[in-house]
Amino acid sequence: MKSTTPTQSAYDFVIVGAGSAGCVLANRLSENPEVSVLLLEAGGADWNPWIHVPVGYFKTMHNPATDWCYLTDPDKGIKGRRLQWPRGKVLGGSSSLNGLLYIRGQREDYDDWAAVGNTGWNYDAVLPYFKKSECQERGADAFHGTGGPLKVSDLRLRREIAERFIEAAKAAGIPENPDVNGATQEGVGYFQQTSYKGFRCSTAKAFLRPALRRNNLTLIKRAHCQRLLLEGKRVVGVEYHQGGQVQRVRANREVLLSSGAIGSPQILQCSGIGDPKHLSEVGVECLHELPGVGENLQDHLQIRLVFKTRCRTLNDEVRHPLRKLAVGTQYALTRKGPLTLAASQVCVFTRSRDGLERPDIQFHMQPLSADKPAEGVHPFSAFTASVCQLRPTSRGSIRITSPDPGVYPSIQPNYLSTEEDCRVAVDAIKVARRIAEQLPLAEVITEEYVPGTRYQSDEELLDAARQYSQTIYHPAGTCKMGQDTMSVVDDQLRVHGLEGLRVVDASIMPVIVSGNTNAPTIMIAEKAADMIKASHGVTCGAA
Repeated sequence: MKSTTPTQSAYDFVIVGAGSAGCVLANRLSENPEVSVLLLEAGGADWNPWIHVPVGYFKTMHNPATDWCYLTDPDKGIKGRRLQWPRGKVLGGSSSLNGLLYIRGQREDYDDWAAVGNTGWNYDAVLPYFKKSECQERGADAFHGTGGPLKVSDLRLRREIAERFIEAAKAAGIPENPDVNGATQEGVGYFQQTSYKGFRCSTAKAFLRPALRRNNLTLIKRAHCQRLLLEGKRVVGVEYHQGGQVQRVRANREVLLSSGAIGSPQILQCSGIGDPKHLSEVGVECLHELPGVGENLQDHLQIRLVFKTRCRTLNDEVRHPLRKLAVGTQYALTRKGPLTLAASQVCVFTRSRDGLERPDIQFHMQPLSADKPAEGVHPFSAFTASVCQLRPTSRGSIRITSPDPGVYPSIQPNYLSTEEDCRVAVDAIKVARRIAEQLPLAEVITEEYVPGTRYQSDEELLDAARQYSQTIYHPAGTCKMGQDTMSVVDDQLRVHGLEGLRVVDASIMPVIVSGNTNAPTIMIAEKAADMIKASHGVTCGAA
Protein backbone atom coordinates (compact mmCIF):
# COMPACT_ATOMS: atom_id res chain seq x y z
CA MET A 1 0.00 0.00 0.00
CA LYS A 2 1.26 3.43 -0.83
CA SER A 3 2.19 5.83 1.94
CA THR A 4 3.35 9.38 1.47
CA THR A 5 4.14 12.54 3.32
CA PRO A 6 1.58 15.31 2.88
CA THR A 7 1.70 16.83 -0.57
CA GLN A 8 -0.37 19.73 0.66
CA SER A 9 -0.96 21.57 3.91
CA ALA A 10 -4.72 21.07 3.99
CA TYR A 11 -7.27 18.44 3.04
CA ASP A 12 -11.04 18.50 3.04
CA PHE A 13 -11.20 15.67 5.54
CA VAL A 14 -8.53 14.40 7.92
CA ILE A 15 -9.25 10.95 9.38
CA VAL A 16 -7.31 9.92 12.48
CA GLY A 17 -6.99 6.15 12.61
CA ALA A 18 -7.00 3.58 9.78
CA GLY A 19 -8.88 0.95 11.76
CA SER A 20 -12.27 -0.69 11.46
CA ALA A 21 -14.05 2.66 11.06
CA GLY A 22 -11.31 4.81 9.52
CA CYS A 23 -10.77 2.56 6.50
CA VAL A 24 -14.50 2.65 5.75
CA LEU A 25 -14.58 6.45 5.99
CA ALA A 26 -11.54 6.79 3.76
CA ASN A 27 -13.18 4.67 1.09
CA ARG A 28 -16.61 6.25 1.16
CA LEU A 29 -15.50 9.89 1.42
CA SER A 30 -12.94 9.57 -1.38
CA GLU A 31 -15.55 8.22 -3.81
CA ASN A 32 -15.97 11.78 -5.05
CA PRO A 33 -12.73 12.74 -6.87
CA GLU A 34 -13.29 16.40 -6.01
CA VAL A 35 -12.91 15.71 -2.27
CA SER A 36 -9.42 15.38 -0.75
CA VAL A 37 -8.96 12.94 2.13
CA LEU A 38 -5.99 12.34 4.41
CA LEU A 39 -5.84 9.16 6.49
CA LEU A 40 -3.40 9.02 9.41
CA GLU A 41 -2.41 5.71 11.00
CA ALA A 42 -0.14 5.34 14.03
CA GLY A 43 0.83 1.80 13.03
CA GLY A 44 2.45 0.36 9.96
CA ALA A 45 1.42 -1.62 6.91
CA ASP A 46 -0.42 -4.93 7.19
CA TRP A 47 2.43 -6.91 5.64
CA ASN A 48 2.77 -9.47 8.42
CA PRO A 49 1.50 -12.70 6.81
CA TRP A 50 -0.09 -13.79 10.10
CA ILE A 51 -2.54 -10.90 9.74
CA HIS A 52 -4.08 -12.59 6.72
CA VAL A 53 -4.18 -16.16 8.02
CA PRO A 54 -7.39 -16.35 10.08
CA VAL A 55 -5.81 -18.10 13.07
CA GLY A 56 -2.95 -15.60 12.96
CA TYR A 57 -4.38 -13.63 15.87
CA PHE A 58 -2.28 -15.97 18.01
CA LYS A 59 0.76 -14.25 16.49
CA THR A 60 -0.44 -10.65 16.16
CA MET A 61 -2.17 -10.09 19.49
CA HIS A 62 0.27 -9.00 22.22
CA ASN A 63 2.83 -8.30 19.48
CA PRO A 64 3.99 -4.65 19.73
CA ALA A 65 4.55 -4.58 15.98
CA THR A 66 0.79 -4.82 15.42
CA ASP A 67 -0.85 -4.30 18.82
CA TRP A 68 -0.96 -1.27 21.12
CA CYS A 69 -0.60 -3.79 23.99
CA TYR A 70 -2.73 -1.87 26.45
CA LEU A 71 -2.98 -3.02 30.06
CA THR A 72 -5.83 -2.18 32.40
CA ASP A 73 -5.42 -0.81 35.89
CA PRO A 74 -5.82 -3.33 38.73
CA ASP A 75 -9.54 -4.01 38.99
CA LYS A 76 -11.00 -5.08 42.32
CA GLY A 77 -13.97 -6.69 40.54
CA ILE A 78 -11.63 -9.38 39.20
CA LYS A 79 -9.48 -9.77 42.31
CA GLY A 80 -7.15 -6.89 41.53
CA ARG A 81 -5.97 -8.43 38.28
CA ARG A 82 -4.74 -6.39 35.32
CA LEU A 83 -5.91 -7.56 31.91
CA GLN A 84 -4.20 -7.20 28.56
CA TRP A 85 -6.37 -5.25 26.13
CA PRO A 86 -5.16 -5.85 22.56
CA ARG A 87 -6.01 -3.09 20.06
CA GLY A 88 -4.79 -3.03 16.48
CA LYS A 89 -1.86 -0.73 15.73
CA VAL A 90 -1.69 -1.50 12.02
CA LEU A 91 -3.70 -0.79 8.88
CA GLY A 92 -7.13 -2.23 9.51
CA GLY A 93 -6.81 -1.66 13.25
CA SER A 94 -8.42 -4.34 15.35
CA SER A 95 -10.08 -5.83 12.25
CA SER A 96 -6.56 -7.00 11.34
CA LEU A 97 -6.02 -8.96 14.55
CA ASN A 98 -9.45 -9.76 15.97
CA GLY A 99 -11.17 -13.13 16.00
CA LEU A 100 -12.98 -12.48 12.66
CA LEU A 101 -16.43 -13.08 14.19
CA TYR A 102 -19.31 -11.34 12.42
CA ILE A 103 -22.11 -10.46 14.84
CA ARG A 104 -24.40 -7.42 14.62
CA GLY A 105 -26.23 -7.41 17.95
CA GLN A 106 -29.97 -7.29 18.61
CA ARG A 107 -32.68 -5.18 17.04
CA GLU A 108 -33.49 -3.78 20.48
CA ASP A 109 -29.93 -2.45 20.92
CA TYR A 110 -30.41 0.09 18.15
CA ASP A 111 -34.04 0.82 18.93
CA ASP A 112 -32.91 1.65 22.46
CA TRP A 113 -30.25 4.03 21.11
CA ALA A 114 -32.96 5.86 19.18
CA ALA A 115 -35.40 5.84 22.10
CA VAL A 116 -33.11 8.08 24.17
CA GLY A 117 -32.95 10.74 21.46
CA ASN A 118 -30.47 9.44 18.90
CA THR A 119 -32.60 9.99 15.83
CA GLY A 120 -31.90 7.71 12.90
CA TRP A 121 -30.12 4.98 14.88
CA ASN A 122 -33.05 2.56 15.25
CA TYR A 123 -32.65 -0.92 13.80
CA ASP A 124 -34.62 -0.30 10.62
CA ALA A 125 -32.44 2.73 9.92
CA VAL A 126 -29.09 0.99 10.47
CA LEU A 127 -29.91 -2.34 8.78
CA PRO A 128 -29.31 -0.90 5.27
CA TYR A 129 -25.77 0.02 6.32
CA PHE A 130 -25.02 -3.48 7.56
CA LYS A 131 -26.24 -4.76 4.19
CA LYS A 132 -24.31 -2.09 2.28
CA SER A 133 -20.96 -3.28 3.68
CA GLU A 134 -21.65 -6.97 3.32
CA CYS A 135 -20.80 -9.49 0.65
CA GLN A 136 -22.62 -12.43 2.22
CA GLU A 137 -21.51 -15.87 1.09
CA ARG A 138 -25.00 -17.30 1.56
CA GLY A 139 -26.59 -14.72 -0.73
CA ALA A 140 -28.81 -11.68 -0.30
CA ASP A 141 -32.08 -11.61 1.61
CA ALA A 142 -34.06 -9.22 3.81
CA PHE A 143 -31.19 -9.05 6.31
CA HIS A 144 -28.07 -9.51 4.17
CA GLY A 145 -26.36 -7.95 1.18
CA THR A 146 -23.98 -9.21 -1.47
CA GLY A 147 -22.74 -5.99 -3.05
CA GLY A 148 -20.42 -4.73 -0.32
CA PRO A 149 -16.66 -5.10 0.03
CA LEU A 150 -16.70 -6.95 3.37
CA LYS A 151 -16.65 -10.70 2.79
CA VAL A 152 -18.74 -12.67 5.29
CA SER A 153 -18.29 -16.41 5.08
CA ASP A 154 -19.24 -19.65 6.76
CA LEU A 155 -16.61 -21.44 8.81
CA ARG A 156 -14.40 -23.76 6.79
CA LEU A 157 -13.93 -26.16 9.71
CA ARG A 158 -16.21 -28.59 11.52
CA ARG A 159 -15.24 -30.72 14.51
CA GLU A 160 -17.04 -33.45 16.44
CA ILE A 161 -16.87 -31.59 19.75
CA ALA A 162 -18.58 -28.56 18.20
CA GLU A 163 -21.40 -30.68 16.83
CA ARG A 164 -21.84 -32.29 20.24
CA PHE A 165 -21.97 -28.86 21.88
CA ILE A 166 -24.69 -27.69 19.50
CA GLU A 167 -26.79 -30.78 20.18
CA ALA A 168 -26.30 -30.36 23.94
CA ALA A 169 -27.41 -26.73 23.80
CA LYS A 170 -30.54 -27.82 21.94
CA ALA A 171 -31.15 -30.51 24.55
CA ALA A 172 -30.90 -27.78 27.20
CA GLY A 173 -33.80 -25.95 25.54
CA ILE A 174 -31.90 -23.50 23.34
CA PRO A 175 -33.28 -23.35 19.78
CA GLU A 176 -31.03 -23.92 16.78
CA ASN A 177 -30.44 -20.73 14.80
CA PRO A 178 -28.49 -20.85 11.54
CA ASP A 179 -28.42 -17.03 11.25
CA VAL A 180 -27.98 -15.07 14.48
CA ASN A 181 -27.72 -11.89 12.34
CA GLY A 182 -31.15 -12.46 10.82
CA ALA A 183 -34.71 -12.22 12.07
CA THR A 184 -33.77 -13.15 15.63
CA GLN A 185 -30.51 -13.54 17.49
CA GLU A 186 -31.55 -16.13 20.05
CA GLY A 187 -30.26 -19.64 19.63
CA VAL A 188 -27.22 -21.80 18.94
CA GLY A 189 -25.32 -22.14 15.68
CA TYR A 190 -22.01 -21.67 13.94
CA PHE A 191 -20.40 -18.26 13.76
CA GLN A 192 -19.82 -16.57 10.44
CA GLN A 193 -16.55 -14.74 9.96
CA THR A 194 -14.99 -11.92 7.97
CA SER A 195 -12.90 -14.06 5.66
CA TYR A 196 -12.75 -15.10 2.03
CA LYS A 197 -11.30 -18.27 0.55
CA GLY A 198 -9.31 -18.93 3.70
CA PHE A 199 -7.94 -15.40 4.21
CA ARG A 200 -8.92 -12.68 6.68
CA CYS A 201 -10.99 -9.84 5.25
CA SER A 202 -9.99 -6.81 7.33
CA THR A 203 -11.27 -3.31 6.60
CA ALA A 204 -7.82 -2.50 5.24
CA LYS A 205 -8.22 -5.24 2.65
CA ALA A 206 -11.92 -4.70 1.97
CA PHE A 207 -12.19 -0.91 2.02
CA LEU A 208 -8.77 0.76 2.06
CA ARG A 209 -6.74 -1.13 -0.50
CA PRO A 210 -9.20 -0.48 -3.38
CA ALA A 211 -9.57 3.18 -2.40
CA LEU A 212 -5.82 3.83 -2.42
CA ARG A 213 -5.91 3.73 -6.20
CA ARG A 214 -7.64 7.10 -6.05
CA ASN A 215 -5.47 10.21 -6.36
CA ASN A 216 -7.58 12.14 -3.86
CA LEU A 217 -6.80 9.79 -0.94
CA THR A 218 -3.50 10.10 0.91
CA LEU A 219 -2.37 7.61 3.55
CA ILE A 220 0.36 8.39 6.06
CA LYS A 221 1.52 5.47 8.20
CA ARG A 222 3.34 5.63 11.55
CA ALA A 223 1.74 9.03 12.13
CA HIS A 224 0.82 9.21 15.82
CA CYS A 225 -1.75 11.93 16.50
CA GLN A 226 -0.60 14.20 19.32
CA ARG A 227 -3.54 16.55 19.54
CA LEU A 228 -6.27 18.34 17.66
CA LEU A 229 -5.76 21.94 16.59
CA LEU A 230 -8.44 24.35 17.78
CA GLU A 231 -9.22 27.92 16.80
CA GLY A 232 -11.82 29.02 19.29
CA LYS A 233 -14.55 26.42 19.17
CA ARG A 234 -13.59 25.01 15.78
CA VAL A 235 -11.23 22.11 15.19
CA VAL A 236 -9.11 23.09 12.20
CA GLY A 237 -6.53 20.32 12.00
CA VAL A 238 -4.28 17.75 13.58
CA GLU A 239 -0.78 17.65 15.01
CA TYR A 240 0.98 14.31 14.62
CA HIS A 241 4.39 12.78 15.20
CA GLN A 242 6.16 10.86 12.48
CA GLY A 243 9.79 9.83 12.12
CA GLY A 244 10.98 12.05 14.94
CA GLN A 245 9.25 15.10 13.51
CA VAL A 246 6.11 16.94 14.57
CA GLN A 247 3.82 17.70 11.62
CA ARG A 248 0.65 19.72 11.33
CA VAL A 249 -2.09 19.45 8.75
CA ARG A 250 -5.33 21.40 8.38
CA ALA A 251 -8.81 20.14 7.62
CA ASN A 252 -10.87 22.45 5.42
CA ARG A 253 -14.09 20.68 6.30
CA GLU A 254 -13.75 18.26 9.21
CA VAL A 255 -11.48 16.15 11.35
CA LEU A 256 -12.86 12.64 11.87
CA LEU A 257 -11.56 10.91 14.97
CA SER A 258 -11.60 7.12 14.50
CA SER A 259 -9.00 5.96 16.98
CA GLY A 260 -11.21 3.61 18.97
CA ALA A 261 -12.65 3.47 22.46
CA ILE A 262 -9.22 4.04 24.01
CA GLY A 263 -7.48 6.24 21.46
CA SER A 264 -10.29 8.67 20.70
CA PRO A 265 -10.91 9.83 24.29
CA GLN A 266 -7.15 9.98 24.88
CA ILE A 267 -6.66 12.31 21.90
CA LEU A 268 -9.59 14.48 22.99
CA GLN A 269 -8.23 14.78 26.52
CA CYS A 270 -4.69 15.52 25.33
CA SER A 271 -6.23 18.26 23.18
CA GLY A 272 -7.89 19.93 26.17
CA ILE A 273 -11.35 18.52 25.54
CA GLY A 274 -12.86 16.80 28.54
CA ASP A 275 -13.57 17.20 32.24
CA PRO A 276 -11.89 20.39 33.52
CA LYS A 277 -11.06 18.92 36.92
CA HIS A 278 -9.42 15.82 35.46
CA LEU A 279 -7.49 17.81 32.83
CA SER A 280 -6.22 20.23 35.46
CA GLU A 281 -4.96 17.35 37.59
CA VAL A 282 -2.80 16.06 34.73
CA GLY A 283 -1.55 19.45 33.57
CA VAL A 284 -3.68 19.96 30.46
CA GLU A 285 -5.41 23.27 29.84
CA CYS A 286 -9.13 22.76 29.33
CA LEU A 287 -10.12 24.31 26.01
CA HIS A 288 -13.59 22.79 25.84
CA GLU A 289 -15.56 21.32 28.72
CA LEU A 290 -17.04 17.89 28.06
CA PRO A 291 -17.14 15.82 31.27
CA GLY A 292 -18.25 12.65 29.50
CA VAL A 293 -15.04 12.19 27.51
CA GLY A 294 -13.53 8.86 28.55
CA GLU A 295 -16.44 7.90 30.80
CA ASN A 296 -19.14 5.27 30.15
CA LEU A 297 -16.53 2.59 29.31
CA GLN A 298 -18.11 -0.82 28.71
CA ASP A 299 -16.66 -4.19 27.78
CA HIS A 300 -17.77 -7.80 27.54
CA LEU A 301 -16.13 -9.86 30.27
CA GLN A 302 -15.95 -13.55 29.40
CA ILE A 303 -16.01 -16.24 32.06
CA ARG A 304 -13.99 -19.13 30.69
CA LEU A 305 -15.03 -22.71 31.43
CA VAL A 306 -12.72 -25.48 30.21
CA PHE A 307 -13.83 -29.11 29.98
CA LYS A 308 -11.48 -32.04 29.44
CA THR A 309 -12.75 -34.62 26.97
CA ARG A 310 -12.10 -38.19 25.91
CA CYS A 311 -12.56 -37.26 22.25
CA ARG A 312 -9.88 -35.42 20.31
CA THR A 313 -10.02 -31.66 19.98
CA LEU A 314 -7.85 -29.10 18.25
CA ASN A 315 -5.45 -29.29 21.20
CA ASP A 316 -4.35 -32.66 19.84
CA GLU A 317 -3.97 -31.41 16.28
CA VAL A 318 -1.84 -28.36 16.89
CA ARG A 319 0.59 -29.44 19.60
CA HIS A 320 2.14 -32.48 17.89
CA PRO A 321 4.96 -31.51 15.46
CA LEU A 322 3.89 -33.85 12.66
CA ARG A 323 0.24 -32.89 13.03
CA LYS A 324 1.20 -29.22 12.97
CA LEU A 325 3.05 -29.86 9.73
CA ALA A 326 -0.02 -31.56 8.32
CA VAL A 327 -2.19 -28.60 9.36
CA GLY A 328 0.15 -26.17 7.61
CA THR A 329 0.28 -28.30 4.48
CA GLN A 330 -3.50 -28.58 4.39
CA TYR A 331 -3.86 -24.80 4.57
CA ALA A 332 -1.20 -24.18 1.94
CA LEU A 333 -2.82 -26.57 -0.52
CA THR A 334 -6.53 -26.11 0.16
CA ARG A 335 -7.00 -22.99 2.34
CA LYS A 336 -8.93 -25.22 4.73
CA GLY A 337 -8.33 -26.75 8.15
CA PRO A 338 -7.45 -25.37 11.59
CA LEU A 339 -5.55 -22.36 10.21
CA THR A 340 -8.85 -21.00 8.89
CA LEU A 341 -10.32 -21.04 12.40
CA ALA A 342 -11.95 -17.91 13.76
CA ALA A 343 -11.65 -17.18 17.48
CA SER A 344 -14.68 -19.39 18.15
CA GLN A 345 -16.74 -21.91 16.23
CA VAL A 346 -20.10 -22.05 17.95
CA CYS A 347 -22.15 -19.18 19.34
CA VAL A 348 -25.06 -19.29 21.75
CA PHE A 349 -27.33 -16.38 22.56
CA THR A 350 -29.68 -17.17 25.41
CA ARG A 351 -31.16 -15.98 28.69
CA SER A 352 -29.31 -16.35 31.96
CA ARG A 353 -32.60 -16.90 33.81
CA ASP A 354 -36.30 -17.24 33.16
CA GLY A 355 -38.45 -14.15 32.74
CA LEU A 356 -36.06 -12.06 30.67
CA GLU A 357 -37.42 -10.49 27.48
CA ARG A 358 -34.37 -11.25 25.33
CA PRO A 359 -30.99 -12.98 25.45
CA ASP A 360 -28.56 -11.43 27.91
CA ILE A 361 -25.60 -13.83 27.63
CA GLN A 362 -23.44 -15.10 24.76
CA PHE A 363 -21.26 -18.20 24.53
CA HIS A 364 -18.11 -18.48 22.46
CA MET A 365 -17.32 -22.19 22.11
CA GLN A 366 -13.80 -23.08 20.97
CA PRO A 367 -12.76 -26.67 20.19
CA LEU A 368 -9.49 -26.05 22.04
CA SER A 369 -8.29 -24.73 25.39
CA ALA A 370 -5.46 -22.65 26.81
CA ASP A 371 -4.61 -20.84 30.02
CA LYS A 372 -5.32 -17.54 28.28
CA PRO A 373 -6.66 -16.56 24.86
CA ALA A 374 -3.91 -16.44 22.17
CA GLU A 375 -1.56 -18.62 24.25
CA GLY A 376 -0.37 -22.19 23.66
CA VAL A 377 -2.96 -24.93 24.03
CA HIS A 378 -3.20 -27.35 26.95
CA PRO A 379 -1.42 -30.73 26.70
CA PHE A 380 -4.71 -32.64 26.84
CA SER A 381 -7.98 -32.88 24.90
CA ALA A 382 -10.38 -30.14 25.92
CA PHE A 383 -12.74 -27.42 24.75
CA THR A 384 -13.60 -23.96 26.05
CA ALA A 385 -17.09 -22.56 26.61
CA SER A 386 -16.66 -18.91 27.53
CA VAL A 387 -19.74 -16.91 28.41
CA CYS A 388 -20.20 -13.15 28.65
CA GLN A 389 -22.95 -10.81 29.77
CA LEU A 390 -24.22 -8.97 26.69
CA ARG A 391 -25.28 -5.70 28.30
CA PRO A 392 -23.22 -5.17 31.47
CA THR A 393 -24.35 -2.41 33.81
CA SER A 394 -20.84 -1.78 35.17
CA ARG A 395 -19.18 1.35 33.82
CA GLY A 396 -15.50 2.26 33.70
CA SER A 397 -13.29 5.02 32.34
CA ILE A 398 -10.36 5.98 30.11
CA ARG A 399 -8.37 8.88 31.59
CA ILE A 400 -5.02 10.27 30.61
CA THR A 401 -2.40 10.46 33.34
CA SER A 402 -0.04 12.80 31.49
CA PRO A 403 -0.25 15.54 28.85
CA ASP A 404 2.18 13.42 26.81
CA PRO A 405 0.20 11.51 24.12
CA GLY A 406 2.85 8.79 24.21
CA VAL A 407 1.92 7.84 27.77
CA TYR A 408 -0.87 5.26 27.85
CA PRO A 409 -4.04 6.31 29.67
CA SER A 410 -5.48 4.76 32.78
CA ILE A 411 -7.96 2.02 31.82
CA GLN A 412 -10.38 1.14 34.59
CA PRO A 413 -13.13 -1.25 33.43
CA ASN A 414 -14.80 -1.66 36.85
CA TYR A 415 -15.82 -5.21 35.98
CA LEU A 416 -18.53 -6.90 38.07
CA SER A 417 -19.11 -3.73 40.07
CA THR A 418 -22.91 -3.93 40.12
CA GLU A 419 -25.27 -6.41 41.75
CA GLU A 420 -26.91 -7.19 38.39
CA ASP A 421 -23.62 -8.06 36.71
CA CYS A 422 -22.65 -10.33 39.58
CA ARG A 423 -25.99 -12.11 39.40
CA VAL A 424 -25.70 -12.66 35.64
CA ALA A 425 -22.14 -14.00 36.05
CA VAL A 426 -23.31 -16.62 38.53
CA ASP A 427 -26.31 -17.61 36.44
CA ALA A 428 -24.19 -17.77 33.26
CA ILE A 429 -21.90 -20.40 34.80
CA LYS A 430 -24.99 -22.41 35.73
CA VAL A 431 -26.22 -22.26 32.12
CA ALA A 432 -22.79 -23.45 30.91
CA ARG A 433 -22.92 -26.40 33.27
CA ARG A 434 -26.46 -27.23 32.24
CA ILE A 435 -25.34 -27.48 28.61
CA ALA A 436 -22.35 -29.62 29.62
CA GLU A 437 -24.70 -32.04 31.41
CA GLN A 438 -26.66 -32.81 28.24
CA LEU A 439 -26.10 -35.62 25.77
CA PRO A 440 -24.26 -36.08 23.51
CA LEU A 441 -21.74 -33.70 25.11
CA ALA A 442 -21.80 -35.16 28.63
CA GLU A 443 -20.67 -38.59 27.45
CA VAL A 444 -17.30 -37.24 26.23
CA ILE A 445 -16.57 -34.83 29.11
CA THR A 446 -14.21 -36.31 31.69
CA GLU A 447 -13.70 -33.28 33.94
CA GLU A 448 -14.60 -29.64 34.42
CA TYR A 449 -11.04 -28.36 34.45
CA VAL A 450 -11.82 -24.64 34.91
CA PRO A 451 -13.15 -23.42 37.23
CA GLY A 452 -13.76 -26.92 38.64
CA THR A 453 -16.59 -28.56 40.51
CA ARG A 454 -15.29 -27.34 43.86
CA TYR A 455 -17.14 -24.10 43.06
CA GLN A 456 -20.81 -24.77 43.85
CA SER A 457 -22.56 -22.09 45.92
CA ASP A 458 -23.52 -18.74 44.40
CA GLU A 459 -20.79 -17.10 46.45
CA GLU A 460 -18.24 -19.60 45.16
CA LEU A 461 -19.41 -19.19 41.56
CA LEU A 462 -19.03 -15.41 41.80
CA ASP A 463 -15.54 -15.93 43.16
CA ALA A 464 -14.81 -18.16 40.15
CA ALA A 465 -16.16 -15.50 37.80
CA ARG A 466 -13.84 -12.93 39.31
CA GLN A 467 -10.86 -15.28 39.04
CA TYR A 468 -11.41 -17.08 35.71
CA SER A 469 -12.47 -14.22 33.45
CA GLN A 470 -10.87 -12.28 30.64
CA THR A 471 -11.83 -9.43 28.38
CA ILE A 472 -13.35 -10.48 25.10
CA TYR A 473 -11.84 -7.34 23.53
CA HIS A 474 -14.94 -5.17 23.05
CA PRO A 475 -14.23 -1.76 24.66
CA ALA A 476 -16.92 0.76 23.75
CA GLY A 477 -18.87 3.79 24.88
CA THR A 478 -16.20 6.31 25.90
CA CYS A 479 -17.43 9.12 23.59
CA LYS A 480 -21.10 8.44 24.12
CA MET A 481 -23.71 9.54 21.59
CA GLY A 482 -26.65 11.34 23.15
CA GLN A 483 -28.14 14.56 24.44
CA ASP A 484 -27.48 14.37 28.21
CA THR A 485 -24.67 16.14 30.05
CA MET A 486 -22.34 13.13 29.85
CA SER A 487 -22.72 12.70 26.10
CA VAL A 488 -19.80 13.57 23.84
CA VAL A 489 -21.37 13.50 20.37
CA ASP A 490 -24.83 14.14 18.96
CA ASP A 491 -26.75 11.79 16.66
CA GLN A 492 -24.73 13.11 13.71
CA LEU A 493 -21.56 12.13 15.66
CA ARG A 494 -20.54 15.81 15.91
CA VAL A 495 -18.73 16.63 19.15
CA HIS A 496 -21.01 18.75 21.31
CA GLY A 497 -20.09 22.43 21.30
CA LEU A 498 -17.37 22.19 18.66
CA GLU A 499 -17.37 22.66 14.91
CA GLY A 500 -15.38 20.62 12.44
CA LEU A 501 -15.02 17.47 14.57
CA ARG A 502 -16.79 14.13 14.69
CA VAL A 503 -16.00 10.87 16.44
CA VAL A 504 -16.66 7.76 14.36
CA ASP A 505 -15.87 4.44 16.05
CA ALA A 506 -17.11 2.10 18.80
CA SER A 507 -16.63 4.81 21.42
CA ILE A 508 -19.90 6.49 20.35
CA MET A 509 -22.07 3.55 21.45
CA PRO A 510 -24.35 4.78 24.26
CA VAL A 511 -24.78 1.17 25.37
CA ILE A 512 -22.61 -1.64 24.07
CA VAL A 513 -24.30 -3.87 21.51
CA SER A 514 -25.38 -7.40 22.38
CA GLY A 515 -22.48 -9.21 20.77
CA ASN A 516 -19.15 -8.72 19.05
CA THR A 517 -18.45 -5.11 18.14
CA ASN A 518 -16.59 -5.14 14.81
CA ALA A 519 -19.56 -5.39 12.45
CA PRO A 520 -21.44 -2.62 14.33
CA THR A 521 -18.36 -0.39 14.16
CA ILE A 522 -18.20 -0.82 10.39
CA MET A 523 -21.91 0.01 10.22
CA ILE A 524 -21.33 3.17 12.28
CA ALA A 525 -18.71 4.32 9.79
CA GLU A 526 -20.92 3.55 6.81
CA LYS A 527 -23.75 5.60 8.27
CA ALA A 528 -21.39 8.39 9.34
CA ALA A 529 -19.99 8.67 5.81
CA ASP A 530 -23.47 9.31 4.43
CA MET A 531 -24.21 11.88 7.16
CA ILE A 532 -20.93 13.68 6.47
CA LYS A 533 -21.58 13.76 2.73
CA ALA A 534 -25.09 15.10 3.28
CA SER A 535 -23.94 17.86 5.62
CA HIS A 536 -21.38 19.10 3.08
CA GLY A 537 -23.42 18.52 -0.05
CA VAL A 538 -20.92 15.91 -1.22
CA THR A 539 -22.15 13.44 -3.80
CA CYS A 540 -20.51 10.22 -4.94
CA GLY A 541 -18.63 10.80 -8.15
CA ALA A 542 -16.80 8.30 -10.26
CA ALA A 543 -14.42 6.26 -8.15
